Amino acid sequence: MCEIIGIMKSVLMICLLSACVMSCTLDSEQLAEFNAVYYWRTELQLDSTERLFLQRHHISRIYCRYFDVVMGEQNSGTHNEEPVPNATITFTDTLPSDIEVVPTVFITEDCMHQPHKGLAQKLVKRIIQMNETHDIGPVREIQIDCDYTARSRHLYYEFLKEVKKELESQNSTPKLQTSYFNSQISTTIRLHQLSMPVPPVDYGVLMLYNTGDPMKFYERNPILDMRDVAPYLRYLNSYKLPLAAAYPVFLWQRNLHGTNLEHQADISEILRVKEAVERERPQLSQEIITYHLDKENIERYTPEDYEAIYCH
Repeated sequence: MCEIIGIMKSVLMICLLSACVMSCTLDSEQLAEFNAVYYWRTELQLDSTERLFLQRHHISRIYCRYFDVVMGEQNSGTHNEEPVPNATITFTDTLPSDIEVVPTVFITEDCMHQPHKGLAQKLVKRIIQMNETHDIGPVREIQIDCDYTARSRHLYYEFLKEVKKELESQNSTPKLQTSYFNSQISTTIRLHQLSMPVPPVDYGVLMLYNTGDPMKFYERNPILDMRDVAPYLRYLNSYKLPLAAAYPVFLWQRNLHGTNLEHQADISEILRVKEAVERERPQLSQEIITYHLDKENIERYTPEDYEAIYCH
């Protein structure tokens, strides 16, 4: 009799575990998963290696830097009152039609030291014009990249609200509905920004690179070092904004006090950080981005390394 009861308990436990596994599987299947890349060059042109990479690793989204916004300078070298576009991308090639393009704009932090009337409107209209000129669309969102600080955070958040409002306004214009069928906006989140209130956007991309100070001459890799990431892990679970994660695959060359230094993130360090942040916040495995798409970066790691990075 005891043996029968024991067998029944074992069967019940197996059934419960199976139900739990099925439930977890169903829940995970309901979550959107993306493999993505940043494109951060001033000319859009893909070679065969880059196109094969997009196909092999099932890249479905490209965050394409359209232009920078910097403080303008007069001939005298003094700062102008208004920010201006800089380093605009030229389109000499087309991206695969099945890959979503997210126009991305980098804004220098000093642009947010004072308000600039009409900046959000100019930025959105410039993106839309570039999309229409180069037949890019439909576009679902735009992303703003800014290393905002405690000093610039308030104005930057107000700027993001204005961008969102302008997107909604443009989206209601019939002739532009083919360019924008949604008004989503995202922003980059650096580690030090995790301690601040969340920005007014739909989601953020946690930049897990450039974690160290490039001006310091020490043993740590300024691109990525777990010792620089660790202090910020405690913010991840309570940070009330959906997050994607971006990892470095680039080479960084710098000259410090006359010494040429070259850095790249070791695959073991990337995976170590990936495991740590996903342990604190499992949702960070949903959308994984590498920075950035380039033949030399592709060849810097093996296909197996990329598969490990893109593992959900």
